[in-house]
Amino acid sequence: MRLFLCSLLLTLLLLFPFAPLAQSKTPFADIETYLINAQFQEGEAALVAKIQENQNNDQMRFGLGIVQLMGATEKLMQSLYRYGLQQNGITQFFPILRLPVPANPQPQAVTYKDARNILQNLLDDLTKIRATLEPIKDSQVKLPVRIGLTRMDFNADGKLEENESFWKIFSLLSGIQTTEKAAEDFAIAFDFGDVIWLKGYCNLLSAMTQTVLGYDESKLFDSTGHLIFANAQSPYPFLAKGTGIFSFGNIDISDIVAFVHLMNFPVAEPERLRAAMQHLQAVTALSRQSWNAILAETDNDREWLPNPKQKAVIPNAAVTQEMIDSWLAFLDEADTLLTGRRLVPFWRKREVRGINLNKVFNDPQTFDLILWVQGTAADPYLEFGKPTDAATWQRLLEVFRGQFFQFAAWFN
Repeated sequence: MRLFLCSLLLTLLLLFPFAPLAQSKTPFADIETYLINAQFQEGEAALVAKIQENQNNDQMRFGLGIVQLMGATEKLMQSLYRYGLQQNGITQFFPILRLPVPANPQPQAVTYKDARNILQNLLDDLTKIRATLEPIKDSQVKLPVRIGLTRMDFNADGKLEENESFWKIFSLLSGIQTTEKAAEDFAIAFDFGDVIWLKGYCNLLSAMTQTVLGYDESKLFDSTGHLIFANAQSPYPFLAKGTGIFSFGNIDISDIVAFVHLMNFPVAEPERLRAAMQHLQAVTALSRQSWNAILAETDNDREWLPNPKQKAVIPNAAVTQEMIDSWLAFLDEADTLLTGRRLVPFWRKREVRGINLNKVFNDPQTFDLILWVQGTAADPYLEFGKPTDAATWQRLLEVFRGQFFQFAAWFN
């Protein structure tokens, strides 16, 4: 995925322009208050107490999931700020590191263990959010939220400044001028289909996180951690003190070469990679469920994901039945790859075997990027069998007009 899938829900929202709508007086004003004032812990405690009074209150449970999601996002950004996340071509390549974290003039020292803890904390938060959303069964659940008004204390200084509001971040990132008034008028009415969609995204992010944690990237961190964090602790402190003779801007080209060269990761915790595969299979199953729920909707109320008879709250983002049918066909094809019933075509000529993707996760070996590109690393997973249907992928490109990956990040 090309977003914070890669990122969380709100990073996705920041990629689309705000469209003024009639201001909605939501019955969930208390939830909005928690979001606007970045009171995520207070909001979580209050909503948990209300749910304990009525375990069948799916509306409140959905609100709790949203508050927990925002709290997890703030925690992640504060962690990245604490250690001085760098903004460069390397960090922009990884979805989670694309978050608009402000520069920290006094970053704390960060070790490889600290970096793993950031990911583990994110994984724990995603697990909690999924547990909150899982009991929701009410197909009529609806949560109108003016998401652009959400604020977060990015630098953990206890203050909420204008630049820490989502509408302001959107304006800074996109270059599109918007205002707080536009954010006040922009609401999304999240519904039951979106509950399932959000569970799918939590599984997708969990799969990514588990995959990274499943390998040992310590050598990469020791030699190139300074590209990611301003104060990375390394056996080679001279690396962070300046570029060498191959400098390009504030990055040394030799560091980029080393970064690629050191993408050779021994398996650290194989059970995490097996868990990642389970999360990926959950993503496809939940996506089917979400579209079944969306197609059954008969209202037309500020839709995040619309069916062909509804209007999306995102401007100029129409969804046709042909798109949905093609997406469901993609999910079927993806399942055949995830279960190993079909194979990923191998890119070396005259080799008729394919790659069993299921075994890549369930029987993990050392990950070596260069050897995967060259083909040697694929050898343990090559077998005879039926390859994935090329016609399915070609149809996706045609139906989505060459923008399949952009739509995939939205459709989930």
